[in-house]
Amino acid sequence: MKFERVKPLDAILAAAEEKSLKRTLGWFQLTLFGIGCVIGTGIFALTAAGAQKAGPGLMLAFAIAGGICIVAALCYAEIAAMIPVAGSAYTYTYSVMGELLAWTVGWALVLEYAVAASAVAVTWSDYFQGTVLTQLLGVHLPSWLAAGPLALGGSPGGFINLPAVFIGLVITLLLVVGTSESAKFNAILVAIKVTALTAFVVITLPRVEVAHFNPFLPAGVFGGFGTGVGAVGAAATIFFAYVGFDAVSTAAEETKNPQRNVPIGLIGSLLFCTVFYIIVAAGAIGTIGGQPIMGPNGTPWPAGSEELARQCVLPQYAQALVCSKEALAHVLREVGFSTVGNMLGIAAFVALPSVILVLMFGQTRIFFVMSRDGLLPDALSRVHPRFKTPYVVTIITGLVVSLAAAFLPVGQLADIANAGTLYAFMMVAIAVMLLRKTEPNRKRSFKTPVLWLVGPATIVGCIFLFFNLPFGAMLVLPVWGAIGLVIYYGYSRSRSHLGRESVARV
Repeated sequence: MKFERVKPLDAILAAAEEKSLKRTLGWFQLTLFGIGCVIGTGIFALTAAGAQKAGPGLMLAFAIAGGICIVAALCYAEIAAMIPVAGSAYTYTYSVMGELLAWTVGWALVLEYAVAASAVAVTWSDYFQGTVLTQLLGVHLPSWLAAGPLALGGSPGGFINLPAVFIGLVITLLLVVGTSESAKFNAILVAIKVTALTAFVVITLPRVEVAHFNPFLPAGVFGGFGTGVGAVGAAATIFFAYVGFDAVSTAAEETKNPQRNVPIGLIGSLLFCTVFYIIVAAGAIGTIGGQPIMGPNGTPWPAGSEELARQCVLPQYAQALVCSKEALAHVLREVGFSTVGNMLGIAAFVALPSVILVLMFGQTRIFFVMSRDGLLPDALSRVHPRFKTPYVVTIITGLVVSLAAAFLPVGQLADIANAGTLYAFMMVAIAVMLLRKTEPNRKRSFKTPVLWLVGPATIVGCIFLFFNLPFGAMLVLPVWGAIGLVIYYGYSRSRSHLGRESVARV
């Protein structure tokens, strides 16, 4: 199959050396980057949204999403070690399937990282308001400053989520200062987060009641394409919390000995985190229950919807897991461990910024490489003379993340982010299989085992989860992609460095 404007691997590696980022990260820092992103909103907040979609079947949802992520990670590990430069799936696609498809992947990654970072910012705001302000200080923000509008799935009287905007801007400043400093900061936060979740497991598992798991699948395994409910629908939502291993690959260009360290960071962080997801979910649901709030047709109200927000205000649902905005702290308070619950809320408040940091880190590096290739204005790849970071695109990203977090709820943001994520993961699996054919003799420090099975499993799994997103979230990707194509043909194609080289050779 002939693709237009394919960028040779040797040219990609050479370009990275000409305008490169400082290599400061080792395998341990990469693994912590992955853990910092994976263990985050998926546990601290999406436990509630996932339970609303699947009830106790959320545990199965974590297993489904984790299984698809494992095969995707194996594909990522091979290609990230072969092409240890910034850009992730965008760069990999450019080297195999050409510029047009690479642009679509890069554009989808922009959607993935920025929207996911916004979702985590909203979660941080929930824990800040629920634990720090309300529980500890007895302070309540005015409703119009505490959440987005009700019509968008926020809260009654809500207008703007001011704390979410604040944390987005703080992380932006930190990323401008420097990657090495950010990695050290992230390591501390990951330790706090893992400690808090370990305490949660120790307290809740002995108090699990089997009755809380019945019915285990109140909305079934498969709720139907486009519904976003059932165990598979929940898996499609919480899948976004696994993008930590993808963010690890975007840091390849800033990694020492990437052929060894990138595969360790990718697979190690994913395996470690998947176990935590399932155990913590079991503890949360088993202690206080996690049945969804059903609509009049016998199916759960959509997570993040205006109607669910109205239901959660009612007294009979106010204490339900599916209505909590700080799910894990809420569980501990309900079983008589309010002090520990507040400590966990503080841990989330302190540690969730590490997730925002990793996601925004990945976002800025995608933009950086697309700019370096000429597909976006050169100003976006400008490196700060003192901090050696792509500060222009970092500031732009921070403003966009803060804007989205200001008005949208976490459930809707997660579903939107997944649309771009699943497309990018699918393209990576295709790229790995094609590279085995087009570059059979190139050195591979890590080879995906049984690629004939792992590659197609990744593709099928991503497509399957995509069609189990809510219909509105599915529409986001083609609409966003259409906007991207207008930009590509109106600006990027004529300014592409690879395209200009091709014209010069004719």
